[in-house]
Amino acid sequence: MSSPDDIISRRLFLAGAGSAGLSMVAPLPPVLAEEAIDLGLPGGVGQRRLTSAFPGKTGMILQRTRPPLLETPMQVFDKEIITPNDRAYVRWHWADIPLDIDADAFRLAIRGQVNSPLRLTLSDLLRMPSLDYVAVNQCSGNSRGFVEPRVPGAQWANGSMSNSRWTGVPLRHILDRAGLRRGALFVRFAGLDEPLMPDAPDFRKSLSVDHARDGEVMVAYAMNGEQLPLLNGFPLRLVVPGWYATYWVKMLSDIEVLDRPDENYWTTKAYLVPDNPAATMTPGETVTMVPIGAMVPRAFITNMTGDRTLPAHTPLTLRGIALGGDCGVSKVEVSTDAGASWRLAHLGSDLGRYSFRRWQSAITLPPGRAAVMVRCTNERGLSQPLTANWNPSGFMRNSVETLHLIVA
Repeated sequence: MSSPDDIISRRLFLAGAGSAGLSMVAPLPPVLAEEAIDLGLPGGVGQRRLTSAFPGKTGMILQRTRPPLLETPMQVFDKEIITPNDRAYVRWHWADIPLDIDADAFRLAIRGQVNSPLRLTLSDLLRMPSLDYVAVNQCSGNSRGFVEPRVPGAQWANGSMSNSRWTGVPLRHILDRAGLRRGALFVRFAGLDEPLMPDAPDFRKSLSVDHARDGEVMVAYAMNGEQLPLLNGFPLRLVVPGWYATYWVKMLSDIEVLDRPDENYWTTKAYLVPDNPAATMTPGETVTMVPIGAMVPRAFITNMTGDRTLPAHTPLTLRGIALGGDCGVSKVEVSTDAGASWRLAHLGSDLGRYSFRRWQSAITLPPGRAAVMVRCTNERGLSQPLTANWNPSGFMRNSVETLHLIVA
């Protein structure tokens, strides 16, 4: 939790942040690639450049320049359980992103089926009750690059996710100040980014009124105790803990309460998954599709890669991170025999049910080839499957990660 002094400092900082100060982060410069990394994607074409050319970002894997798609290298997750702001991943849908925002002139609109439409300043929000927690922000298509057969979209490895401490106003307080009218069903959110083509659909996402008022959904103004980086949604971002990042609308500027289901493109046509627990189907199959929602458990090995030869009969430490999805991590298990047997890993500090949790395990391997696996089970009893799912968008991948090692 942030201390009162942190909040006071935050208020003072924002009070002095006008357009002149923000112009320091704009415009986006040309991308200057520095190094390259091989993501090891099946089928090849896994080479990506590392870049520090985007404002506020350092050593990111360049997936796309416009709109910016920047992936966090896995080595970052091995060093710190909280992802530093300059290493937090970036994903935008449309390329027309404001590069200079006047914080003093900015307003958050609340409209639609409310008794009192509002236009809140940042100062208004900073005077409201605040909330603070750690939560993983993960792209729906994280790990899409490992999907076979390959599907269209950004070919992410495992780094389109980050773990941050978020501070902001519970959305419930904002909605209560506006006063919901009888019959309010959904709450729709939009940001300042816009499509380049006039007939393309604005990016908008929605939640049910009950979800929006659950007390955890937040309008965040701080990330790891600092103002939101421009590329992560300055000045405000919706945070929906436990749900995929498509709902975490960046540069949030508009909240619209609806008395009907949301029929916009990004709800009814995009971000759909097969209507089954694993979100899976076979290529070419026709199945019922529904909007993606809550995240599922995952675990990753962060201190080893599959391209190493390890010493035989030597004690080694295997470590990594896990997330429970929409609840906490119950256990993490490790297998060194391709899943024939499993043993519990030691869990690190618990920063909250929506956070990464560190794990580690001591292993000793015999000579030969070894398949080392790790799997997470969350507090609802849901475990990672051994078999990967498949759907046309490569969403909700969470199969057990396996390292194939040579031991000599």
